[in-house]
Amino acid sequence: MKKILLTLSMAAASSLGAQFFSTGTVNLPTASMTVKIVTNPTTVTLTVTGDSNSMLGIGFGTNGMEAGADGFIYNSSSNRDYGFSGVGIAPTADPSQDWTVTSNTVSGSTRTIIATRSLAGGSGDFALTNDNTSIDIFYARRAGNLAIGNHSSLRDYATLTRTSVLATGEVAAENKNIMLYPNPAKETVSFNNADKIKSVDIFESTGRKIRTVKMDGKEINVSDLKSGNYYFEIILKDGSTVFEKLIKE
Repeated sequence: MKKILLTLSMAAASSLGAQFFSTGTVNLPTASMTVKIVTNPTTVTLTVTGDSNSMLGIGFGTNGMEAGADGFIYNSSSNRDYGFSGVGIAPTADPSQDWTVTSNTVSGSTRTIIATRSLAGGSGDFALTNDNTSIDIFYARRAGNLAIGNHSSLRDYATLTRTSVLATGEVAAENKNIMLYPNPAKETVSFNNADKIKSVDIFESTGRKIRTVKMDGKEINVSDLKSGNYYFEIILKDGSTVFEKLIKE
């Protein structure tokens, strides 16, 4: 299939095979974190970034740490899958650890964690669906401490909206740990693992190519782009190509 077809609007994604849905990379400003959730017909991939020396938690639902709530917590232990018993009560590790961390990298002071599990998870897990319904989360960071403990005021709630994505590009980007941030963006976007990138082609959602940017550093200026959705065709130095969607404010 010609490359230009991969840059068409997300409505065409289903023609490329199994359908995927993504929240895109969402800023969680109260805790200086980001989150991205991508689902396919069988699994979910969770990408979380935040301070490398802090506990980072993502919970599912609208009522925070209520009894029965489920969450993913990066902390100093090897456990990642947790259940909650109420506000003020420390979460407990699930007997079955259903999240599998596929990547855990640190660049400067930022940690990027990528983890996967089945859509349903295990007993007590929040079941996800592969569609465009929104996902309600709560999140928290314990500043400067990797152990599970009180997060003070560094916590908040968010509703993550999902859209159909270009399946091949999203999955390749996850597997190669290529991610652009912030997203949405106004002035510039940065890339983790920018040293792996040779160039970036920028397309409008209609498929029209705007320009090619040769990577020199880790940032690209997008201040001249009009508000809307864009696709980045990211050509890596190993010859492979991945795709990411940018929301320009």
